[in-house]
Amino acid sequence: MLAEGEIRARLRGFIRAEILGRSDYPLRDDEPLITGGLMDSFSLAHLAVFIEKELGVRLPDAAFSVEEMDTLDRVVARVLKG
Repeated sequence: MLAEGEIRARLRGFIRAEILGRSDYPLRDDEPLITGGLMDSFSLAHLAVFIEKELGVRLPDAAFSVEEMDTLDRVVARVLKG
């Protein structure tokens, strides 16, 4: 498995470029993604595919909830948990 810093960097890059469409967006680790309106359910599905294909981690569908995925910190923690 990749180191936490590498996972965080890849997720941040993906969210900025592919979901937000702004690779220069200053995404904070604790910024609300879903409750802040930056991501919707389609974006969450897109993120799930990225996590599985690029990070090699298959998460159960139940993991893709606001509680588990609302900030970059939470996403990283969930990926590390597997």
